[in-house]
Amino acid sequence: MTRLFDLLYQQLENRPLKASVSGRDASGNWRSYSTEELLDTAERAASGLLKLGLLPGDKVALVAYKNRPEWLIMDFAIQMAGMISIPLYPTISTAEYEYILNEAEVKAAFCGGLDLYDKLSATQENAPGLAHIYCFDQIDGNPFWQTIFDSEGLSEVERIKDTIKGEDLVTIIYTSGTTGNPKGVMLTHDNIMHVISKTADILVAKTGEKVVSFLPLCHIYERAVSFAYCNQGVSVYFCGTDNLSGPNGDLLDVRPVAFTTVPRLLEKVYEAIYNKGLALDGTKRKLFFWALALTDSYELDQKRSLVDRLKWKLADKLIFSKWRAALGGNLKLIFTGAAPCPFKIMRVFCAAGINVREGYGLTETSPTLTANTMEPHGAMLGTVGTAIEGVELLIDTSSGDYNEGEGEILAIGPNVMSGYYKKPEVNAQVFKKIDGRTWFCTGDIGKMVKGPNGKEFLKITDRKKELLKTSGGKYVAPAPIENRVKEDFLIEQMMVIGDRQKFVSALIVPAEEALKAWCDHKKIGWEGLESMVKHKRVVKKYQKIVDRYNPEFSHIEQIKKFRLIASPWLPIHDDRSEAELTPTLKLKRRVIRQKFKAEIAEMYM
Repeated sequence: MTRLFDLLYQQLENRPLKASVSGRDASGNWRSYSTEELLDTAERAASGLLKLGLLPGDKVALVAYKNRPEWLIMDFAIQMAGMISIPLYPTISTAEYEYILNEAEVKAAFCGGLDLYDKLSATQENAPGLAHIYCFDQIDGNPFWQTIFDSEGLSEVERIKDTIKGEDLVTIIYTSGTTGNPKGVMLTHDNIMHVISKTADILVAKTGEKVVSFLPLCHIYERAVSFAYCNQGVSVYFCGTDNLSGPNGDLLDVRPVAFTTVPRLLEKVYEAIYNKGLALDGTKRKLFFWALALTDSYELDQKRSLVDRLKWKLADKLIFSKWRAALGGNLKLIFTGAAPCPFKIMRVFCAAGINVREGYGLTETSPTLTANTMEPHGAMLGTVGTAIEGVELLIDTSSGDYNEGEGEILAIGPNVMSGYYKKPEVNAQVFKKIDGRTWFCTGDIGKMVKGPNGKEFLKITDRKKELLKTSGGKYVAPAPIENRVKEDFLIEQMMVIGDRQKFVSALIVPAEEALKAWCDHKKIGWEGLESMVKHKRVVKKYQKIVDRYNPEFSHIEQIKKFRLIASPWLPIHDDRSEAELTPTLKLKRRVIRQKFKAEIAEMYM
């Protein structure tokens, strides 16, 4: 197999499924596509694209608010027609849509959910190349995607497929970016197929087993995972995050063996578990926190004494088994990426028998560079794993003032992009020649650490562009500080400040539900978050939290002052103001500094 759409034919021939992909219909019931139906629909959609007058090499956009089978079908259809897909985030601004649609010269778009058709239509005045917009949902007056289906041009689809090679461009993915305009990452079939072939076994799901998919398919992370599921013959249930948990949620309904996620969702699950523990009383409360305290000593592959085994067995029966049941009771693995996962969260889940593994990569690397695995001694908590087969890593210590052993992470591999679309000047900056070999510069800072059985594991320490330099000339990496302090259940979000300042400070967004529970416990009347962030006892509590963590950092890294922020940072705002987070939930530090410049200035008066 050399092309992504070959995965469908391979599944039909070797592992045909009655429910290859499924999604909720308008009535809320599961609508499943068999492998044969999935392939047939994709071929007819590909023929329909050609009948519209589109040609191989043309760009077609895909955007939806929730993952759904139609998205994947059109992805395969675009590939079969020799066209190039442009996945879009549903939450970006109209201005960003116009920028991408114009730069990529998009001629058609397929969308699903809420206002996306209107949003895309509004761009046509300033993006006149967008000639066709179709909806995945039947809405009066809007063109419906199934109306393009065509069976008469299937022979032309076959002819075009025969001309497509592995090195051909298959997609341009625009990175969300924390600053400036998004950049289009050009990926080939070969780029993504390498990751699929080298990571499919890591996902542990086997033929016929069920998984759920809720991370956005417009991001290469979940998209590559979906292709890997197709390769394994796994039954994928597409859903959103709004109905994942609870007695009627998709996790209990599907009972998946695996899913991929981002750390923020795991943090929210942990917060919910912790808050339920706080709500208990008497013996139940004591047992809960006794079991939770056990996780502080947990290590992967650890050997326990007889007494310890009995303790863990009791904790599992009374506490941890209930956590697993709430996640469907059938999970073999949760794989997390896209952002650093706090060590404490990883340890608590793994200790409770909920296997969490972390990996690392970028859109530019299709995406996986490293992964922790489920094999014995195949994982090391606090790291992002070992390099996948075919990938080489180099820690470049020559381009900055880093701690010993640290440097920018450079990578070489078949999965590294061919470059940014129409950005030769940026390409020149991100590729670096060393000893005659061209390395991709990730922009991340890390180091290699010795793990189980002497393996080299990669540890991410920060982003190159996010390093702060104090007025005293000292470099501070904000991410490790933020990730550590955010382990406290009372903290929802946090950003460390201090560039060109004499000391480090922080903006902290409290976890509202946890803070409310704490206030109730302390008999402090709740008057809303806006009021409580100014309450003396609340501020004093957060000072204690900061004081507890500060000794873990060097003197220059310690947080001297902080301000509590009442409004959570979001990836989109109804009032059209610029969001504080990227669609993948990374901090837009420039935006946050601008929005809270008064609070920041106050800390340095």
